[in-house]
Amino acid sequence: MDVIRLDLGTFISSENKMTSQPIGRRRFLGTTTALGALGVVGSLPSVHGSTSLKSTAESVIGELYESLSETQRAEVCKTFADPLRQKVNANWHVVKPIVGSNFYSKSQRSMAHEIVKNLTSPSGFELLSKQMEDDDGGLDAYSIAWFGKPGDAQFEWMLTGRHLTLRADGNTQKKVVFGGPIVYGHGEESAPEDNLFYFQTVKVNKVFESFSSEQRAKALLQSSIPAESNVKVQTKDSYEGLSVGAMNEEQLKLVNEALTSILGVYREEDTKEAKELLEEVGGLKSLYLQYFAKDDMKSDSIWDMWRIVGKNTCIHFRGAPHVHAFIHIQNA
Repeated sequence: MDVIRLDLGTFISSENKMTSQPIGRRRFLGTTTALGALGVVGSLPSVHGSTSLKSTAESVIGELYESLSETQRAEVCKTFADPLRQKVNANWHVVKPIVGSNFYSKSQRSMAHEIVKNLTSPSGFELLSKQMEDDDGGLDAYSIAWFGKPGDAQFEWMLTGRHLTLRADGNTQKKVVFGGPIVYGHGEESAPEDNLFYFQTVKVNKVFESFSSEQRAKALLQSSIPAESNVKVQTKDSYEGLSVGAMNEEQLKLVNEALTSILGVYREEDTKEAKELLEEVGGLKSLYLQYFAKDDMKSDSIWDMWRIVGKNTCIHFRGAPHVHAFIHIQNA
């Protein structure tokens, strides 16, 4: 069986215990396999806001910026106030030049690859590299842009393309994880369980399986999943679905594992900031889980469409016909 190992920090951990189990997927690297379990490895550090211009990714972002010619900057560098910085879409290019074009030198293309590697966990980079290869031939088909200049009071770097948006801001935007909403997905359409991120659906459905009949009635919504334009944090105190605050300790652990599987794709600094911002608004118990009954693609009671929402969180997962997923976490 083909196996992906994700080295993840526990999203909320009181004992800092370490365990390790593999992740499997039915189809990875072209081979049909059974989906395994997601392991949790390690614990999160506790220092708030450590992502800065001194972080590895931001350091390379600055180095790449300094290497740009004036002609290049005219094409890929914008002001921080440019409305494109706030655009959220599952398939678009923030600027026209792509990483693999002659617009960039060989060393600049190498730095772009290094930035993405440093914005993700080791196995998260492997996972997103496979996604980009499947969906558009690899990272060279994606575009990058700067909003503001590294070293300014506010700046942001962005990568966009098919089924992927990554951001980095050197923590110049306070209480905003990643620098804003990020996007991931996968173009696999043969079956929901064949997409690269199905392990997250398995984790979120494992939480549902633990519910009582009364909890299931609250968590399972009869409407369709909201439109992808509705993926921003709403800052309300209550939501449709089942409050994590109404769950028992075992169920809380399952929610913790699900969040770990989602956020553990990315670098430790961003996962840590997400944890600490969540704690500011009440921790896991401030969240709500939503499952969408109308969107059960195979009528098998495996909920392919789900959301985790709260006062500072919107995680939106449309699992079929292929994955479009969004993560937005920020405190007002």
